[in-house]
Amino acid sequence: MIYFDNAATTRPDEQCFEAAKQYILKDYYNPSALYAEGYNLHLLLKAARADILSCIADENFEIIFTSCGTEADNHALFSGAKRGNVITTYGEHSAVYSAAAELKQRGTEVRFAPLNSDGSVNVDALMRLIDNKTSLVSVIHVNNETGAVNDINAIAKKVKAINANALFHSDGVQAFGKIPAKLGKDIDLYSISAHKIGGMKGTGALIKRKKVVLKPFIYGGGQEGGMRSGTENVFGIKMLELAALKRYAAVKENYSRVAEINAVLRRELDRELFTVISPENGSPYILTVGANGVRGETILHESDDRGLIIGTGSACSSNEKKRYSRVILACGIKEELADGILRLSFSPENTVEEAHTAAKLLNEIVKNRREIMS
Repeated sequence: MIYFDNAATTRPDEQCFEAAKQYILKDYYNPSALYAEGYNLHLLLKAARADILSCIADENFEIIFTSCGTEADNHALFSGAKRGNVITTYGEHSAVYSAAAELKQRGTEVRFAPLNSDGSVNVDALMRLIDNKTSLVSVIHVNNETGAVNDINAIAKKVKAINANALFHSDGVQAFGKIPAKLGKDIDLYSISAHKIGGMKGTGALIKRKKVVLKPFIYGGGQEGGMRSGTENVFGIKMLELAALKRYAAVKENYSRVAEINAVLRRELDRELFTVISPENGSPYILTVGANGVRGETILHESDDRGLIIGTGSACSSNEKKRYSRVILACGIKEELADGILRLSFSPENTVEEAHTAAKLLNEIVKNRREIMS
């Protein structure tokens, strides 16, 4: 079996799991408890915060643990949109896009910036939307459907030059642990997820600049500094910490390894059968192509039957039951090609040999389908 749907979720890292499983079976105590065993877990979580932050941010940031990247995105938008208008893009993950749509339903003015053909935001158009009433701007770091990388540090700097009081948030779920980058001084909020980098589903985080004032998103016992109540998932947080440290220790080597896998597929997928959507300078972890004249869903199922697991776009967006991806259409892709979208996404565990096999298999499937249809 070849698994090329790592943007949807990754296989949990066995080494990290072995190191963290004691926090399910042995050290299962409540970190908020006053007895020694609970307090020791409180100290463990404090160390985990520092380790995770060290991968991407400096001492000016802190971390709020959440149940997932979606919750982190929702927290940023619903707590950050305090007044005036909110600005985001047509290329956002549904966790941001749907939250923005809900804000609009509640009476907040929401403005959407258009995309370039590769899925990156049109920065000039984005800047024209900002004014002195803008309370929050949210721009995805790596487009989860095309792999296009937005230079969020540069964009945030431009945003602050227009409105220094506007908060800047970025969904970093497809960037964290994959792209060598640090959060600059103009970033206020940044969302991450554990299961995209070998951690477990059910754990994410909102990285927050310390000076930023947010309202709690979930109320209750006052955990996470009052920002997110609920007993902390020590096992999931430990998995996130260990997976992050492992990924960032080899982030450049992994980037090069995955780039080679991406390059093989770019070369070997028949250009008469496929149109490459993802930009050359995008994240190598995502390669999106359009099958000319064949539905992506058809290819997905036949590939699965033959031992290759791929996606047709965002796994979260597939629940919306829409035939065409709104992000792909926002890139200017025509519906005929949008119907054949395939997203191949990789992890450092994948191999070049798998890429050769996948390219051969996809060429064969699409060629045969087109012959049947002709």
